[in-house]
Amino acid sequence: MVEPDNMVLELLRHIRGAVDDVRDDIREMKQRIGNLESQYANMSNRLDRMDVRIERIERRLDLADA
Repeated sequence: MVEPDNMVLELLRHIRGAVDDVRDDIREMKQRIGNLESQYANMSNRLDRMDVRIERIERRLDLADA
């Protein structure tokens, strides 16, 4: 028969392993979200620059109000 102390220790080890796995998963998700945020910021900057360029082209072609 398994002693209660050993059973509790085994359960605690199992819980610790599960928590470590969750911690690793969260760390990976944070890294991925950080990468997505960076890509979004780059895309936003590019779109802003394109908007300025399009406005300038429209003014040159007299397609928009000066």
